[in-house]
Amino acid sequence: MALRSAFLLFCVLSLATEKILASVFSSKLIHRFSDEGRALIKTPTSSDSFPEKRSSEYYRLLASSDFRRQRMNLGAKFQSLVPSEGSKTISSGNDFGWLHYTWIDIGTPSVSFLVALDSGSDLLWIPCNCVQCAPLTSSYYSSLATKDLNEYNPSGSSSSKVFSCSHKLCESASDCESPKEQCPYTVNYASDNTSSSGSLVEDILHLTYNNTNSRLMNSSSSVRARVVIGCGKKQSGEYLNGVAPDGLMGLGLGEISVPSFLSKAGLMRNSFSLCFDEEDSGRIYFGDMGPSMQQSTHFLPYNNKYVAYIVGVEACCVGNSCLKQTSFKTLIDSGQSFTSLPEDVYREVAIEIDRHVNAKIKRLKGGPWDYCYETSVEPKVPAIKLKFLNNNTFVILKPLFEVQQNEGPVLFCLPISSSEQEGIGAIGQNYMRGYRMVFDRENMKLGWSASKCQEEKTAPPQASPRSTSSPYPLTEEQQGRSHAVSPAIAGKTPSKTSSSASSSSSCSFSSVTLFNSLLLLHWLVSCYM
Repeated sequence: MALRSAFLLFCVLSLATEKILASVFSSKLIHRFSDEGRALIKTPTSSDSFPEKRSSEYYRLLASSDFRRQRMNLGAKFQSLVPSEGSKTISSGNDFGWLHYTWIDIGTPSVSFLVALDSGSDLLWIPCNCVQCAPLTSSYYSSLATKDLNEYNPSGSSSSKVFSCSHKLCESASDCESPKEQCPYTVNYASDNTSSSGSLVEDILHLTYNNTNSRLMNSSSSVRARVVIGCGKKQSGEYLNGVAPDGLMGLGLGEISVPSFLSKAGLMRNSFSLCFDEEDSGRIYFGDMGPSMQQSTHFLPYNNKYVAYIVGVEACCVGNSCLKQTSFKTLIDSGQSFTSLPEDVYREVAIEIDRHVNAKIKRLKGGPWDYCYETSVEPKVPAIKLKFLNNNTFVILKPLFEVQQNEGPVLFCLPISSSEQEGIGAIGQNYMRGYRMVFDRENMKLGWSASKCQEEKTAPPQASPRSTSSPYPLTEEQQGRSHAVSPAIAGKTPSKTSSSASSSSSCSFSSVTLFNSLLLLHWLVSCYM
């Protein structure tokens, strides 16, 4: 009988304990645009600021709030960036040396510059306090219409800073008399006697997020990134003859390049893309990792260091004929107008292409190419295919280049020359056309996919496979804002600290109650035994 009574008492206590353990805390959620929500947050100045329910303004504000919250949660780090004047690139043919250019804004107040895009070098330089620079008036360049080019003046920008010789990125520090001096620079380029020299400064490069909804873009989309800029006082060679008259943006692997500064500042993934179409325009995106289905091949070191975008070609094919002993290394260089191949590979390719052309070779007077054909119709020649590891292939569908003569028929030339550097070629911008070229510095590989280079609103890419954290880490500022409750208002919701304390107290109370019940049961059983 005693045991039966004790058992019944234990059941009653267990039910009471279960009720305590099953209890939950709740709070009322109130939509911010509901009547109750308006009453809670109404202020003397906000009475007329609420939109009519289910109106277009009502939904616009909700969508805008969603967009801001997405920006806050995803963080800017994994969104792609474009220059503040847009992602578009342009090429004006021979007027600007057949390179691609984009407008960028620098300094405070901002000044616009039309810079060449060069994946084969590192420094961003612009004409500055000129001693010897190219002409900058629009009348000198037929493709500029009425927009003059600009000259940079560091003293005219309130955000500029002197870049001293003591900085680790000052490669010419040995030429300085004092560590406090301004760091000088000289960059020599591949073209004969072509260089830029001056001094380094630090200033603002204006960018904007490549937002997925252009209607919601506002001032919060802008980014002011600090970069190192070459104050180009003296240019020489091709830079005085129409090539990059308003500056050049180096996109290389060096620490002083623009992509390096943007990725180290946490503004983007360590990658960028260039896309050039057949109509002499294109796009540039910073932070673009490319589509998942793109082909790719890894970059190769040079003298045990990754100093440039070099890839290894396993074989070179013309149509279905793969040429023997045509493996080589090549630069991927948007700063080179046309393509060059190692001497032996170049001869093999040129002879095979010539075999398919039903026209005689005509030398282009003063031209750089050996294989040109004078014909009224473009010769049909097979594609050139560069084969890489894992069956990845880069296809050059239109190997010939059209050259307009002042008099006579059109010339069609094979725009390839023999490389001056033994064993290494260079794929220039002419054979990048029709592709979205992704320079993935994070995974050290080149990606490519066919593209018409239309403006794309790229979604934030996935996290790196090597990353163990969230693909969208928050900055300190974003972490501070991430506790906001939007778009609903939590009525009488305790703070995070108090919520944690309440939860902890509830668990402790339940545990103590259960422990006391077991002690009571043990005492009762002992009494009746």
